[in-house]
Amino acid sequence: MRVGLVCPYSLTVPGGVQGQVLGLARALRSGGIDARILAPSDGPPPDPAVTSLGRSIPTASNGSIAPLAPDVSAQLRTIRALRDEEFDVVHLHEPICPGPTVTALLTSDEPMVGTFHRAGASKAYFFLTPLVRWGARKLDVRVAVSRDAMTTAKAALGGDYELAFNGVEVERFAKGDVWPTEAPTVFFVGRHEHRKGLAVLLEALADVPGDLRVWVAGEGPETNALRTANADERVEWLGRIDDDELAARLRAADVFCAPSLHGESFGVVLLESMAAQTPIVASDLPGYRNVAHPDEHALLVPPGDPRALAVALRRVLDEPALVASLVEAGTVRAEEFSMTRLADRYAEIYERVARR
Repeated sequence: MRVGLVCPYSLTVPGGVQGQVLGLARALRSGGIDARILAPSDGPPPDPAVTSLGRSIPTASNGSIAPLAPDVSAQLRTIRALRDEEFDVVHLHEPICPGPTVTALLTSDEPMVGTFHRAGASKAYFFLTPLVRWGARKLDVRVAVSRDAMTTAKAALGGDYELAFNGVEVERFAKGDVWPTEAPTVFFVGRHEHRKGLAVLLEALADVPGDLRVWVAGEGPETNALRTANADERVEWLGRIDDDELAARLRAADVFCAPSLHGESFGVVLLESMAAQTPIVASDLPGYRNVAHPDEHALLVPPGDPRALAVALRRVLDEPALVASLVEAGTVRAEEFSMTRLADRYAEIYERVARR
């Protein structure tokens, strides 16, 4: 079977949807399905099975900046690729996101699967045109990655949805190089914007004394302001890092911290930390609870509370028995969400829609 995975976001910009698409394509190919990705790329594509649809344009979306490709040239490349590749099934990620996925939705006649990732309010959903609403009826199967994502999509489009949680490439995070560090290390990775809660973590560090390293990966609109306001010499600003460095630093860190305030539909990065056998301190958000049960797989604290965050960080850094418990449970949890299992689930869906 030949499957085309269409992603609206640039694959050369780190992001949750991009990571899921790339990982799913690798797992599908391992299972014998000829999976190819159609997506924008702002440089050399990160996978040989990618058809680049051109460069992206930074676009405000869901409190963040999304690397979309809504320009005419990208849509023409999408139409041409769909015609030339002759896919048996077309799999759209974020089917109503402006750009290649909407173009594929409206122009492709192949059996189609749509996966909805977004949770919470969205201008794209609010301003849906009648044409896009009509196009959504062409989806043979609609999948949501979380119950929150299902609620969001249902409110905008109606219809029935299957639930298929995101996956993690367990082997890639469990094995490999370990980044060197000379002190207990807290790791944060994410876009430097309000909803990711980096400012809360930096404030919490005042209540986490002692010899400590804090790795801050990523960049964004708040980077300069946060670096200027924060004088803690224990913080190392890494900038954007690639997937291999991310995995190596996750394996090395003593605690992974995800202090997001809102807008998380599913905690893939928590699964990656569990696979890397790194204990987690995170905000108590519905999206993160999809993955981590409080005090079993992670310590979850109220969003936006630096004192509670500091207490949880100190506990993980000071209590070896707690760390062992979190790591053991997290390792089992990551296996439950393995990308191989997700690929098997989608393979069954593809076979079903292809028979139709």
